[in-house]
Amino acid sequence: MNVQGILRKFKDGELDHIEEHINDIKNHGSEDELLELAEGCTAFGFMEEAKELYEQLLKLYPDEGELIVSIAEILTELDKEDEALLLLEKVSPEDPSFPSALLLEADLYQMQGMDEVSERKLLTAKKLLPEEIIIDFALGELFYQQGKFNEALQSYQTVLKQETEISGVNINQRIADSLGSIGQFEEALPFFEKALKDKLEINLLFEYGFTAYQAGNYKTAAEKLTELKNLDPEYHSLYLYLAKSHEHMNDLDEALSAAREGIRQDEFNKELSHFAGMMALKKGHEDEAENFFKNALALDPGYMETALNLLKLYLHQEKYEEILEVVDSVKQYGEYDPQFDWILASSHLALENYKEAADYFTEAYSSFKDNQDFLEEYGYFLIEEGKTKDAAEIFSKLLSLQPANDEYILTLERLNESML
Repeated sequence: MNVQGILRKFKDGELDHIEEHINDIKNHGSEDELLELAEGCTAFGFMEEAKELYEQLLKLYPDEGELIVSIAEILTELDKEDEALLLLEKVSPEDPSFPSALLLEADLYQMQGMDEVSERKLLTAKKLLPEEIIIDFALGELFYQQGKFNEALQSYQTVLKQETEISGVNINQRIADSLGSIGQFEEALPFFEKALKDKLEINLLFEYGFTAYQAGNYKTAAEKLTELKNLDPEYHSLYLYLAKSHEHMNDLDEALSAAREGIRQDEFNKELSHFAGMMALKKGHEDEAENFFKNALALDPGYMETALNLLKLYLHQEKYEEILEVVDSVKQYGEYDPQFDWILASSHLALENYKEAADYFTEAYSSFKDNQDFLEEYGYFLIEEGKTKDAAEIFSKLLSLQPANDEYILTLERLNESML
């Protein structure tokens, strides 16, 4: 059976006696047939057979770089990278296949984490073939993986002059990602737009929307993330940024609606529950806000931002016992915030637990000694407790913050008179 017949059997999946047919070509075929069959075996995944065929040809042409590179590529597919590297060293710099050998070496060294060696190989290849964009692409990919986005941009922009896609990689998307990674969000948006025109892909659509959000282009962000939601409602990551985009556009109804929808899709997303609570609070829906905050804390009992907002809501609602429970629960998870002391001081004061209030006011003072609201509350508490000297010190501090405040002046005068 000739080579074409073997390749047809490969294609049709008729693999009975295929080894016999391959061996027949190996033993009796011409050099051209050996090469054609080797290429066919590679294309259909018969790597060991292809390797043997190429090695047979290499015995006839031991210095042929193209054969060496072909065998090295197969060794790479067979996870024999070290053998491939040793073999590639045999390719002469004068050989036309030397740049191809350098590219493969660069890829292998990158796989082994030897990025500097990989870069040297690619730069050598670039000197030999300065117009070859596959080398620019390889450099771009190497820099991109290393997080060297400025260098990656230069290489990708060179590639883009000739091609918009190489090896399944969208060059416009790579440029957009690189620009976004160095904070040039606005500049990235046109490249996302071009990439999406080439191919509509949901991850790319999310990146576009998220980058638009980072750029402060909230209208575009909302449009793209809504488009993504319509294509794939289960793409959970979109909802928080869609909701935040509407918030930035002062559309609280849409922001809350997007957050609610996101929670229905992903009930374990604490950030969405927290955000929904904040939006509900802004809309005056206190009961709904409380439920969202409690849900976020159920997901993460140490979620400090939510805990503080729930505590402030409870302060507003004068739910002092609930405040004590929340703080106790959060502290059990090793979390603490200086605001706890002030909130607890206020709560114990309202509950007429004066000793506890005094202790927490004392604790809070070091953190809020320049906070006018705290000092006022603390100062009047000290007056009620009959601690005139301490109260005078607090009102002296308040006057240093607001020297023209008549109330502070009169209060301090009365305190000083009472100590005479």
